[in-house]
Amino acid sequence: MTMICSKLPNVGTTIFSVMSALAAEHKAVNLGQGFPDFECDPQLINAVTAAMQAGHNQYPPMPGMPQLRQTIANKMQALHGKSYDPNTEITVTAGATQAIITAILAVVQAGDEVIVLEPCYDSYVPNIELAGGVVVRVPLTPGTFKPDFDKIKSAINSKTRAIIINTPHNPSATIWTQADMLALQDLLAPTNILLISDEVYEHMVYDGQQHESVARYPALANRAFIVSSFGKTYHVTGWKVGFVAAPAEMTAEFRKVHQFNVFTVNTPMQVGLTSYMADASHYLNLPAFYQRKRDLFRAGLQATKFKLLPNTGSYFQCVDISDIEQGNQLSEAEFCKWLTTEIGVAAIPLSAFYGDGFEQKIVRFCYAKKDETLQAALTKLKQI
Repeated sequence: MTMICSKLPNVGTTIFSVMSALAAEHKAVNLGQGFPDFECDPQLINAVTAAMQAGHNQYPPMPGMPQLRQTIANKMQALHGKSYDPNTEITVTAGATQAIITAILAVVQAGDEVIVLEPCYDSYVPNIELAGGVVVRVPLTPGTFKPDFDKIKSAINSKTRAIIINTPHNPSATIWTQADMLALQDLLAPTNILLISDEVYEHMVYDGQQHESVARYPALANRAFIVSSFGKTYHVTGWKVGFVAAPAEMTAEFRKVHQFNVFTVNTPMQVGLTSYMADASHYLNLPAFYQRKRDLFRAGLQATKFKLLPNTGSYFQCVDISDIEQGNQLSEAEFCKWLTTEIGVAAIPLSAFYGDGFEQKIVRFCYAKKDETLQAALTKLKQI
């Protein structure tokens, strides 16, 4: 007899953990999980070390160090023309994943519906379920992964509390355009629906295009929690530091939950990040840094049987496997296991990002890796 009634009965070991374990077991090149295999800037390490040595080792204020919140506000003003009050509208979080669940717990009540656009990051659905909400899945357009506003409109009703969007998008590596944002703004205008905008890959937008942050659209910003990640931007995913920007009324509710699920975020890293962000080039140069890796990886994949999907943002590359014999014979998940064990490169099936396991013969690679890691993977992939 079990004494526990699971709040997440359908959640097991994630495909990311499964594939990483398989990659380690077979000594495969792991292009599955989305994190860098290279070090961050030593300057950032030095800044955090200096903060520790200067005695910044006790609790910071619950919403985050004031200097860091001011620096975030300055950055958002400079990049997006949106003024956020650092005292009442910006909160430092223990990574973006904590930011997202805290936002959902703050505003979603039992029976509220929340729209998610599939394929989507795997934390969204369990977060909604933990809040007692009802997940409403709306597919992005297969092939292009563009938002289908007619389908989104059809999913909206009196129970709809919020919608979650993600740009640049994981896993499809697409970005929302100005036209997309304006369409969403028009769609939500007559409603009280809140918006959670996952913008953790905000500095990975390529080919001269601009990141269309929700902050740039007043009617969206006024109803939105905007989430970002220092871990993604500065190659320190293990630090788990992010932030949320939202209107004061929404931030007040966010902080009620935040203070009781994490209270606050480690002090020396906040102090170090504040110092490091004084040089804007550290994030302004990131698109060029990752575009070079994207181009290197895509050029290598041209010599394989994988068909490249467009890549306008994030540090992922999706490929069509339908021209590969095993790709036709196997499911996406089975193909990824075959690729790991037989070829020596780990990838993630796109079906893992859909609630119903929707199959499109597409898998996702991560190219946030050293050049030699990418070249080693490409050498193996060319054997197929």
